[in-house]
Amino acid sequence: MTEILDTQINTESKDLIRKGINDLNDKNYEGAKYNFIEAQKRFTASKSSEYISVCMSLIALALYMQDENNYQTVLQTISDASYMAEHTNSDTAKLFVEIAQGNINFGERNSDVALLHFNNAKNYALDNDEFLMLDYINTRINQIQNGLDFSLPTKSDPLMSLVKIGRSITALTDINVLLKVIAEETKNAIQADRCTVFILDQEKNELWSKVALGMDSQEIRFPADKGLAGYVVQTGETINIEDAYNDPRFNKDVDIKSGYHTKSILCMPIKNNNQEIIGAFQVLNKFEGTFTQNDEDLLVAIGGSASIALENAQLFEQQKELYKEQKEVFESFIDTLAKSIDARDKITSGHSSRVKLYTMLIVEELGLPQHDKEIIEKAAILHDIGKIGIRDAVLQKEGKLTDDEYKHIQEHVKITHDILDNIHLSEDFKLITDIACSHHEKWNGTGYYRHLSGEDIPYGGRILAVSDVFDAITSKRHYRDKMPIANVIRILINDSGSHFDKSIVDVFLSISLDKVIDVFLTESHLAFKTEDREFLSKYNLLDIYNFINNDTDKNVVDLFNHYYAGNE
Repeated sequence: MTEILDTQINTESKDLIRKGINDLNDKNYEGAKYNFIEAQKRFTASKSSEYISVCMSLIALALYMQDENNYQTVLQTISDASYMAEHTNSDTAKLFVEIAQGNINFGERNSDVALLHFNNAKNYALDNDEFLMLDYINTRINQIQNGLDFSLPTKSDPLMSLVKIGRSITALTDINVLLKVIAEETKNAIQADRCTVFILDQEKNELWSKVALGMDSQEIRFPADKGLAGYVVQTGETINIEDAYNDPRFNKDVDIKSGYHTKSILCMPIKNNNQEIIGAFQVLNKFEGTFTQNDEDLLVAIGGSASIALENAQLFEQQKELYKEQKEVFESFIDTLAKSIDARDKITSGHSSRVKLYTMLIVEELGLPQHDKEIIEKAAILHDIGKIGIRDAVLQKEGKLTDDEYKHIQEHVKITHDILDNIHLSEDFKLITDIACSHHEKWNGTGYYRHLSGEDIPYGGRILAVSDVFDAITSKRHYRDKMPIANVIRILINDSGSHFDKSIVDVFLSISLDKVIDVFLTESHLAFKTEDREFLSKYNLLDIYNFINNDTDKNVVDLFNHYYAGNE
């Protein structure tokens, strides 16, 4: 009970601050000082240093705006407020120190310094703006940047607020961000403490929102016929309650649970262009008096813009879900194609998956854009799909291939191209096709099947070439063991500039060993010990090569070979 009482006292004290701020905007400096001083007394009694500092900054600002000759007294008061703000480490207190200093420097025509303070204040307000100072700060910044006078008013014009809301929400497509922006701008325009925008989910017959300003942001859902918002959605009526606790429709339980004290309520349906109800505004606690007919008219106007934006955002969300489903189907299709190779070629089972993993290590190291990563990843998965067209006797032969058999197996690259080229999905898939069928091209032009050379080889294809060869000679087969790692690395180095793009090899050899071992272990039951992972993450394949050649750091080489061999 004591906590609820303290919360109510703090709420009333903060209301005094808000009244004082309104008095400042109306140039009623005596009234502003009175409200700030009264608020300071209450916060002093409750030992709330954070809000004592806020009051001191505002008292100093009122004194200066009343008479610029109070300059020295004002500076001392702000200095004390600043010390207290730093001591409490309160962003709200620091916000008002910056506002006070910004105004005084603006008044003293130190515009550059004033702008610095107002920008600092803006940063604090973006994180926590419980007293709704952001509009004020932005107005001051605009006045300074446009060379206007300090004495100009800063209070928002409702018409300008409406224009601002329209601009703010036009380009937004994220429904959660949109709800927050509409609620924030609406409460600023109507000068109220809180606003929640509810959306009608017609399929579930529920109202929902992710905005509950002044409380933790969370999704709220309840039946569409419950509460005041439910009532206005069902009836289409507007509810304007002057005293919530004297109205039987108001549910006091919410205030009891949250410690908030609701006084006045304006609740109104949101309608689209067809006059269908799609949601509701619920605005709480008008700062000055109760909600007026002008507030209702402004809310109707806001609803006109908001409804269009909300419906567009919902449509965008539906399109995103459809795209997500299509993408999942597409990726499932690609995985199925890749697995069809494993089903036919037991000897190289898992090869496509490991080539993809090595490829992604390289593209991550290169820092390629996300879109490029996705294209190259899919090409890596599908690079050997053409082996479907290779005869079983050749594909599954465990011994050395004859010249004719080798020529036949080389045809898989052309078959890869032909298969993928017949899948008409998107422009991106053409890139996937081009990359996938170029993994056997060589930097010097002696590869196959198109005999491309140098930078004519698609960049993704050059990456696949390194990944493909590395996996081929580091994977165990029925008819041979893995090649010693020193020989593997020597092949990559010696063939750089002839078979491989040297820049790709250099990047691959610089990847930390723990990441490379993770790929090795996809075909092993060996567990990667945490301490070994941490130790090997400090080295790369080039280090291993140098250690072996120089016969140094044997412990690193032995530990790496333990995981490379994959023995239990």
